[in-house]
This record gives sequence, structure tokens and C-alpha cells, in this order.
Amino acid sequence: MLKEDNERLVRIGPGTPMGEVFRRYWQPALLSEELIEKDGAPLRVRLLGEDLLAFRDSDGVVGIVEAFCPHRRAPLFFGRNEERGIRCVYHGWKFDRQGRCVDMPSEPAGTPLQARVKLTAYPTCEKGGVIWIYMGPLAEKPPEPDYEWLRAPATHRFVSKTFESCNYMQGLEGGLDTAHVSFLHRDTTDHSMALAAADGAPRLDVDVTDYGYNYVSTRHVGDGQRYIRLYQYIMPAQQMRGNVLGHTGKRPKVPKIDGHLWMPIDDEHTWVYNFMYSYDASTPIDEDYAIDYERRSGRGPEHLVDGTYQLKLNMTNDFAIDRDLQKRGVFSGIRGVNTQDFALQEGMGPIVDRTREFLGSTDKAIVTVRRLLLEATRVVERGERLKGLDPATHGHIRAHDDLVPQDVDWKSRFAQDAMARW
Repeated sequence: MLKEDNERLVRIGPGTPMGEVFRRYWQPALLSEELIEKDGAPLRVRLLGEDLLAFRDSDGVVGIVEAFCPHRRAPLFFGRNEERGIRCVYHGWKFDRQGRCVDMPSEPAGTPLQARVKLTAYPTCEKGGVIWIYMGPLAEKPPEPDYEWLRAPATHRFVSKTFESCNYMQGLEGGLDTAHVSFLHRDTTDHSMALAAADGAPRLDVDVTDYGYNYVSTRHVGDGQRYIRLYQYIMPAQQMRGNVLGHTGKRPKVPKIDGHLWMPIDDEHTWVYNFMYSYDASTPIDEDYAIDYERRSGRGPEHLVDGTYQLKLNMTNDFAIDRDLQKRGVFSGIRGVNTQDFALQEGMGPIVDRTREFLGSTDKAIVTVRRLLLEATRVVERGERLKGLDPATHGHIRAHDDLVPQDVDWKSRFAQDAMARW
């Protein structure tokens, strides 16, 4: 990759080409659980290189505004969240969630200054246990997000998030790379990845769509069977993967679909939103099941620094790699699929140098996502409409996986199960 293309991909601050792409889409800002109380304590938020403040007002609606009062740039984090607005404690200026100054007690009554002062504020909506934000031009605001996992009932859905100390692109590319599963996540001490381990060189077929792309990995697993896994990539940074069968080859307790959504904090840090949902109305996802899944991934409650979404295992302690364990059957020597991913993605450095790569045949999905995102930056510059802004393009899609005999068309096998039901 050319150095200038890499820079174009990874820089997401205000005014950057990729930053402008992200700002055209609704993005996850917070989990709903982070702001529960009406008129409760506000929360510092940093997204796309901007320092912001989030608060749930008296009506229970979340406002997200710039972090500093426009009077003397005092931090609004220390402000009072009261009576449908946030009040700066420096001079008492108060702003509602639309950024309008609704009170200016340190100035004479009726001052025309009040009408001229405005706080930068961004539209929000709340769906699926997530608070979403739109940071682009208001005239181009798309419809609110409507992914199937947002429509699933709360009883059938689970969402978490984790902090990753690297550029968003390293996480996204890891999520779209199916070949690494056969190696990085291999554990011969159990059979949780048996199907992936059976064929480490899957065949990839990528089909570009009006929302991003879907791609299929095909692994030959013996006995005339293929393990077919259909992934979905939704622009700009969401991955959805089939976990209906799972790599064990045995039907799981919950026929679920899961995935990730990567939200850049700035050029070198990322929030990773992890979601899963059951599409079977008769099979909810109970809390014990969800927490057990998080623990096996390495991001359970005990894996997080108290009161945060940051992993205790990180680059400062080498993710607790155990060289003896590595020899005994855990290919990486690191416990937890999520932890293994972070070790490699963060270990590349804050922003990897892609000019030094040698890509192979199993990197088709990586090559395609880079091409789509680079083209998206030019689409915005031309003033044209981006892929995937309309929920109608992706609200019906789903990922899938299954064992399919060699002589059976996997598309016909997946046709019914790969369509959204919620």
C-alpha cells in the first residue's frame, strides 16, 4: 500500500478525508448502561478526535455536546446537569442538549449575546442498548440505524465494549480476516475451533454490495464436508459473522450471530463494540450465557480494570503470554480469543506501516475493505452519497455458517437462515 493511502485510511480527526466519511454515518458513542440516571453525572467522551460531554437530561434523553463552555472554555464535566440542561459552574451559563444557551445569569437580563452563543451539539438516538451519535452535516443526516441486532428484543441481545490501544483499521481488518482463526485462536486442549483448525487456507469469495460487502470462507473439513461461513461487512466499520454452528461443528445452546463495530476515539485508540443476538424467538440469551461467552473471549468482568472497559491484560504485561502453555497446545500462549486479537493488533503499534506488507490469497477481504474505504473518501469529496447510509440496504441481512456437503449449493442451504427475522 502507498504511504499516502495508508495515511488517508487511518487519520480520522475533523477535516480529514476518513474522518468525514465516519461523520456521515450514525456511530456508537456509549452504552446505555454508562448513562442511566436522569440529571446524573455527565460523562467525558472522546470520539473521532473530538472531546465531548454526554449527559442524560431531565427528560431521559441523552445530549452530546462539546466538552468546553464557549464563554471562557471551562470544562463542562464539572457542570451541573439540571432542569433539561448542563450548567457551567464557572459563570452559570446553561445549555440544553441542542447546544442552545438557555440561561446566562452573569450577564444583564435580555442580553443579545445569549442568542448568539451556541454550544456544538450532535444528534443522538438510543437503540439496542447503545447511544448513537451523528457528527456530520445536519442536511445530510441519514435515517437512524436499524441493524437486525438493534431490533432483537433485549432478552435476545447482548452488547459490550472494550478499549483498544491502536488505530481502528487494525481492529477492523482483524475482524474481517478469517484465516487467522485457524492459527491465532487454535487450542488443541479443547475442540472449540475444530472446524477452523481443519483447514488453515480457506478459499475466500467477496461480493461487493450496496452496503459494503459479504464474503464467504470455505474450509474443507473431510468426509465430503465443507465448513462455510458467511460474513457481512457494513460500512464504515461493522463486521457480522455467523455463529449458528460455530467452529466446534456442534449446534450451540443459542443459535446466534455476533460481530463487532469499531469506533475511532482518535487516530491511535478505538472503542470496540461487541454484540451478539439470538434470532430464534424461543431461545433468549440469558445473562449467565452472555457473561460466560465474554469470559471465554477474555473480556469478562474480571478481565476489566474496575469501573472501565479497559483490559487488565495489555502491552504493558505482554497480555500474560505463557510460553509453556504455547508449547502445550494453545497456539498463541494467550488465553481468550479477544485477548489474542488485541495482542496482535496492538502489538503492531498504534498505526501499522502497511507499506511493508506482503498480502496473500486469504487477504481478499482486507484488500476489498481498504479499496471501499479509500473510494468512500473520494465519494465524500465529490459530494456524492456513500454506501450503506440507508438502513434499507442492510436491515435485512444476516451472517450465517454451516457444514455443507461438497455436492450441495451452499447458497440454497443458507437462503432462508441468512435473512433477518426480527
